[in-house]
Amino acid sequence: MTIIIQVDRLLKTYGDFKAVNEISFNVQKGEIFGFLGPNGAGKTTTIKMLTTLTRPTAGKVTLDGHDPAVNPNEARHSFGIVFQDQSLDDELTAWENMEYHGMLYAVPKPLRHQRIEELLKFVELWDRKNDFVKTFSGGMKRRLEIARGLLHHPTILFLDEPTLGLDPQTRNHIWNYVCRLSKEEGMTIFFTTHYMQEAEDNADRIAIMDHGVIVAQDTVEKLMQNTQTENLEAAFLKLTGNELREENSNHTDNMRMRRRAWTGRR
Repeated sequence: MTIIIQVDRLLKTYGDFKAVNEISFNVQKGEIFGFLGPNGAGKTTTIKMLTTLTRPTAGKVTLDGHDPAVNPNEARHSFGIVFQDQSLDDELTAWENMEYHGMLYAVPKPLRHQRIEELLKFVELWDRKNDFVKTFSGGMKRRLEIARGLLHHPTILFLDEPTLGLDPQTRNHIWNYVCRLSKEEGMTIFFTTHYMQEAEDNADRIAIMDHGVIVAQDTVEKLMQNTQTENLEAAFLKLTGNELREENSNHTDNMRMRRRAWTGRR
């Protein structure tokens, strides 16, 4: 199998604090890879480094042969990303949101329009292409964001809490699309979620992170076997503990500000 995401001894420090402490893992082409952990575990910081939002203190990342620290533009073209927070322009139509994204990535106009039509049909929004996004439901916006992230035909799709706040029917609908992308197009899916069941149902492999390190990584079946538990949620709690965690608000705000800057840099 071809390794498409390679992470080697990745380190990120903020003063004396090690947010990510020399983690290493690989993701294979076409794999659906779940990246899980409690609040403050280091997941967001890791994703920021993988998606060029911040530079590592040490270590190396390779995305489809590109080093984001050395060639950030090439690396960005290799992946699409759907952020946890909605990032569409509500005052534009579905078509206009897609068109703007394609122009940022310099997708040639004939190909851009062909891809927009294909993708809007793929996520069942073609009939709403000329409607303003502010009229869409949460599930429709999520589907549009996935379509937008695929417009430049990336080899990797990052999904940060892609179904947060959606009803079970819409979550199932979105995961059907994601699994089709993996199976039919060989796209690599790297996702985070707090819904253990959707990770258990869809991930080929899972890495669990806590306190800046990866505490386990394997298939769901092996994780349950190694922890002697009956489901992924129980395995997760056994590996990370039961204490409540607080989100780091400074890091969250920083992520939002950097996301806005990243959109402009494309």
